[in-house]
Amino acid sequence: MIAAVRLVVGALVVCAAAATAAAYPERPLRMIVPASPGSGMDFFGRTVAQSLSEAYKQQVIADNRAGAGGLIGAATVAAATPDGYTLGMASTSTIIAPLLQLKPPYRPIEDFTPVALLASITSVLVVAPGVQAKTVQEFVAMAKARPGQLNYASIGSGTAAHLTAEIFNRAAGIDAVHVPFKIVADIYTEMLANRVHYLVFVSPASIPMLRDGKMRALAVTSAKRNAALPDTPTVVEAGLPGAEVDTMFGVLAPAGLPKAVVARLHADIVKILRLPETRERFARQGGEPAVDTTPEMFGRQLRAEYERYRKLLPAIGLKPQ
Repeated sequence: MIAAVRLVVGALVVCAAAATAAAYPERPLRMIVPASPGSGMDFFGRTVAQSLSEAYKQQVIADNRAGAGGLIGAATVAAATPDGYTLGMASTSTIIAPLLQLKPPYRPIEDFTPVALLASITSVLVVAPGVQAKTVQEFVAMAKARPGQLNYASIGSGTAAHLTAEIFNRAAGIDAVHVPFKIVADIYTEMLANRVHYLVFVSPASIPMLRDGKMRALAVTSAKRNAALPDTPTVVEAGLPGAEVDTMFGVLAPAGLPKAVVARLHADIVKILRLPETRERFARQGGEPAVDTTPEMFGRQLRAEYERYRKLLPAIGLKPQ
């Protein structure tokens, strides 16, 4: 008798979840973007929000909540009701930011439901005009011959630009000095003046630096070559597989989102990612739509990134504050 009751209850729960997903969404949604307008995260978030609005005949509002390295926006998502009406954009910084806090406002794994990976963006090893090295191997040899004498730029301590460069340095076995800047324009100026020797930065920000030919790309950090830089080898091709790293962009929801709603959202987002116009728009940002993943795969990738940076930050002297 008890077993029969459990079966009935289980069937009712499944039916209720299916009905919820079928009716969803019945009102407008919010897409929290923990970054400022015009950023890469904002671009990807608004692209998906606009397409979901058209698909659902419900407005999906891109809501920018910048500040504190993305902590404010991500914490807003984590604290929301898990009903599918509050979604959030996430990137590698969503994982990194709480690791730098003594009292983080959210847990980067436990407080979210992975919905969909949108794209992974490669970074580019760019060298200043005064750097004579033409290949990664030549650059590494030069850096090893001058330990502590080369400078590399980032847009702040603990940012993806900083940590990606540190991953490269460690894989290559070189010792260089970190020089943080507030804006990309200042990095460009200092590199042209040869006061900063290199940076490892996401492709949308790096590629414009290469247009006049004064600075050079030696490698990309992705597993395969970038379409915008087809003649630039990967770090794996250059013999540094440990330097392979991408910056992720994806969609999260609060923890506890019903599986049926997760499945509906994921399926609809993948449909958007498969559209030719989406591929064209993503390509302009140096990204390729992630059409062959699942929420579970995205979740495993988030955990792997968390473990990677949990170990890296103390190793390079970055402590929670």
